[in-house]
Amino acid sequence: MSESRVDVPLPVRLRFGHAAVQHLADSIGVDLLHIKGAAVDPALRPSGYAGTDVDVMVRPDHFARLDAALRANGWILYTTFASGSPFGHAQTYLHDAWGYIDVHRFFPGIRVAPGPAFERLWNDRHRIEIAGIGCNVPDVPAQALVLILNAARAGSAARYDLAAVWRDAPDERRVGITSLVDDLDAHVAFAAAVGELEQYRGARDYRLWKVVSSGGSRTEEWWARVRAAPTLSQSLLVIARAPLVNVDHLAARLGRRPTRREVVAEFFGRPARAIGEAWQGMQRRGARR
Repeated sequence: MSESRVDVPLPVRLRFGHAAVQHLADSIGVDLLHIKGAAVDPALRPSGYAGTDVDVMVRPDHFARLDAALRANGWILYTTFASGSPFGHAQTYLHDAWGYIDVHRFFPGIRVAPGPAFERLWNDRHRIEIAGIGCNVPDVPAQALVLILNAARAGSAARYDLAAVWRDAPDERRVGITSLVDDLDAHVAFAAAVGELEQYRGARDYRLWKVVSSGGSRTEEWWARVRAAPTLSQSLLVIARAPLVNVDHLAARLGRRPTRREVVAEFFGRPARAIGEAWQGMQRRGARR
């Protein structure tokens, strides 16, 4: 007997992905907030764009429990906190039926500690139904702030209509957003999204948001990450990790897990690329004078 296969449209698969992870979280007593994509109020995404993966924010104290349950139920770890982004905010898992899920332990741009930040968003949550399962989502101003902070990172601004989310938003929603910016200490990232980053040149994370919002070399990004670290020990940890090969990114580039020889070649190729990037940066700065 020949097998038949039906391709499920991405928006449908994503909704079932939200439902699947929520069902799993409910079964183990884990608090989740669904963010972005299908979880967003339609007023904040007039284009109907629903993303390419499932995004959830987990109560930090519950992360280990959720991680173990995901791995035990068919999700494979795809990228780690350390390899996923300059902020180390999320791990990505892949399921052969539900696709990718990003589990956030905090959201980039929010400088309040992850536990209190989650609690602030959790307190104003409401429940919506996604694929027949009740899912907790932040209130609309918090959803809008998440989209704005997400748009501050290079390349994501095109995915959401910032005019609808912020510039043309009703006054009541704008007041709610700015209140959350204060409560969550999200001023620098918010400014990066709305074109006011230069007001925060003295902030420790100014350079990092400058790089991720406007572009820059990997070397510039690493130095920005060192400066953005809130403590000396964390800065030293960033410096120690800088020479290491991001095996997850290398695997994504190759389309398979790299061999040991390829990891070694990447390790020794990085200094040469860093010098090249520095030289190109000097040329660009010289051309602007």
